[in-house]
Amino acid sequence: MNYDNRFNIALLSKRLVIVTGWALQQEELRDLPVGYFGASTGGASALNAAVLLKDQITAVVSRGGRPDLAKDVLPQVQAATLLIVGSLDNQVIQLNQLAYDMLACKKHMHIIQGASHLFEESGKLEEVAQLAVNWFMENLIQPHLIKQKEIH
Repeated sequence: MNYDNRFNIALLSKRLVIVTGWALQQEELRDLPVGYFGASTGGASALNAAVLLKDQITAVVSRGGRPDLAKDVLPQVQAATLLIVGSLDNQVIQLNQLAYDMLACKKHMHIIQGASHLFEESGKLEEVAQLAVNWFMENLIQPHLIKQKEIH
C-alpha cells in the first residue's frame, strides 16, 4: 500500500468521482441522493469531489478531517457541509475553522468535547455517527423525500 496517496487529494477525489458516477449509472441507485462522509484527508477529498460533481452531491460530513487541504475549492462547495472535530485536537480545530470560514454553503462545525483526533474515547465515535446521521437526514434524505412528493 502506498501511504503517500492518503495526502493525494486529487487522486482520492478522482476515485470518489469515478465510484459516484458508477453508482449513479445503476438503475436501483440513480434516483437516490448522494452524500459523502470523509475522515482525515478524506474530508478534503469529499469536498473536492462535491465541487467536481456540483449539484449531484447534496451533503458532506468531515470527521476529524482536513478540509483545509481543499482550500482552493472551498468557496465553490454547494453541498451542505458538517465539520466534526474533537476538542482535544487543537491543530485540526484551527485548520477546520479556516476551512469553515471559506465555505459559502450551508455549514456547521461541531466540536465534540473530550474527543481526540481519532475519537477513540468511550462513546465519542457513536456521537460522531449520530451527528452524521442527523446531518444526512436533514440535508440529504428529507429534501429528497420532499422532492419525490412534489413529483408524484
